[in-house]
Amino acid sequence: MKKQRILFLGPPGAGKGTQASMICESDDICHLSTGDLLRAEVASGTSLGKQASLVMSKGELVGDSLVLSIVEKKLSNISKGWLLDGYPRNINQAKALGELLHKLKQPIQVVVLFEIDDDLLVQRLLGRGRSDDNEEVIRHRLRIYKEKTTPLIDYYSKDGLLKFVKGDGEVSEISKCIEEILS
Repeated sequence: MKKQRILFLGPPGAGKGTQASMICESDDICHLSTGDLLRAEVASGTSLGKQASLVMSKGELVGDSLVLSIVEKKLSNISKGWLLDGYPRNINQAKALGELLHKLKQPIQVVVLFEIDDDLLVQRLLGRGRSDDNEEVIRHRLRIYKEKTTPLIDYYSKDGLLKFVKGDGEVSEISKCIEEILS
C-alpha cells in the first residue's frame, strides 16, 4: 500500500514545495506547509492565529509549542493522508511531532530528504529574483538549515524512515524517484 503520511526534509530551494504539490494532487492527500498553516490561522483570526500574529508582527519566529498546536489542529481534522513540508526543523520539534502523531495514531510512514549541491541551490534561489535573495543571505540560510536539520537526518535514520532523493534532476525524474519511495 502506498505511503500516505509523509515528511519532506531539505534545504530551501531543493524542490520540496513543487514535489509536494504534485504528490498531494495526484494522491489526494493534504499538503501541510507550516508557513501556509500559520498564515491561514492569522487570516481567520483564531486564538492561535492571534497569538502567532503577535509574535510574527515583532519579526520573531513562532515558538515550537504554538506551531505544534496549529499542526495538531489541522491533523486532527484530516481523515486522509498528509505530507508535512518544512516541519519539523529541529530535534525538539521532531520529538513533539512524534508524540502528537502517536497520540493521533498517525505515525510518519516515510521521511524523504532532498539532497542537492549548495552551489546549485544558490544559483536556483538567485534565479527566483526575490529581493531578499542574495548570495550572502542564501548561504547563511543554508548554514542554519544544516546546523538545525542535520540532527534530524540521524533522528529519522535510526527509525529506518529516511529515504534520499536527488533534488538536482528534472522535475519529472525527481517525481518518479519519489513515487518509487512511496510505493
